[in-house]
Amino acid sequence: MPNKSKTIENLRKQINVIDSSLIDLLAKRRLLSKEVIKTKDLNDLPIRDEKREKELLKRLIQEGKSKGLDAEYVTRIFQEVIENSVRLQQQFVQRQANKKNKIVDRIKVAIQGIEGSYSYLTAKKFFSDYENSIEFVWQERFEEVARLVEKGEADYAILPIENTTSGGINEVYDILLHTTLSIIGEEKFKIDHCLCATEYIPIEKIKKVYAHYQAAAQCSGFLATLNQPELQYFADTAMSVKKIHDENNKFFAAIASEEAAKLFGVKILKRNIANQSENYTRFLICARKPITIDKRIPSKTSLVMATAHTAGALVEGLMIFRKYNINLTKLESRPIIGNPWEEMFYLDFEGNLSDKNVQMAIQELTPFTRFLKILGSYPSKDLPKQKLEDN
Repeated sequence: MPNKSKTIENLRKQINVIDSSLIDLLAKRRLLSKEVIKTKDLNDLPIRDEKREKELLKRLIQEGKSKGLDAEYVTRIFQEVIENSVRLQQQFVQRQANKKNKIVDRIKVAIQGIEGSYSYLTAKKFFSDYENSIEFVWQERFEEVARLVEKGEADYAILPIENTTSGGINEVYDILLHTTLSIIGEEKFKIDHCLCATEYIPIEKIKKVYAHYQAAAQCSGFLATLNQPELQYFADTAMSVKKIHDENNKFFAAIASEEAAKLFGVKILKRNIANQSENYTRFLICARKPITIDKRIPSKTSLVMATAHTAGALVEGLMIFRKYNINLTKLESRPIIGNPWEEMFYLDFEGNLSDKNVQMAIQELTPFTRFLKILGSYPSKDLPKQKLEDN
């Protein structure tokens, strides 16, 4: 009778070989994508070729079907491959557009929090090209993060602006209004909150929970199921984990990322405790100076404005975006401190400040405002996946 464990082991070895081959082939594909964009750039060709992408998906789906692979499975995999290729090519042309800027071997990034925080993880993701060449500057408050970059003591600031569960982060909106920084990028990070403790104990025995106030708001449903522990707000999710690590009280817990729990060697009592499973935070990357964006890259522009003291000023101003076929992606109001019942409006829209129609729209918008400040134009993280009507 065959040894089942040896049979499984042999099969797993074969799978490992195939997985390594897939990695090798994906790396080779990326190298070819780099060569493609060099040719496109020389001839000023578009980054995306939708006809080519559709033909590619159609051919691969047919090949997959002939080998017993489901069309949806093949589509999902190659949508990711295509997206990776597009982002790689966007990065190349964006570097070319800003090549007049000094190339540095190391960058300084200011974040609120410490290693293991969501701002830290977002910075690592956004600046992945720099790998281990990032020097982090840790701060307790968002305002301090922005000031460091303004003073030239850091190159970039990472600021969370909104969350799909708890909404906009008002403190950061106010900082954008009162600093001279420009938004040069955005990153959307999936937030997977965990309940952490120094030992594995029943959740109902937890007596105190440390959490950032935003994390607590995003996990309010889960917190309500606990045995009424004391909730103590902390400056940062990773700092909350450090706190329970340092106190070493098994009845104290923290809400933070799995990465933070691993960093401080604490246990995860429960994963995915946010109110919504699809819990994302959008972060803005800010610098002292604006950047140039290659016109082939889908872009966003952010601005803040106060409308004139006339009836319908906001509506008439917003209609200008419709006139120029500019898609608004966000409209957020904030009270003007010291002016009761008056509000500022923060807008995000699809478009590049170097586009003529965007320039004309802003020019026409200005008379409807008492104040208008451009916060920055930057590459959009929203990249539509290629789809086929009939797979």
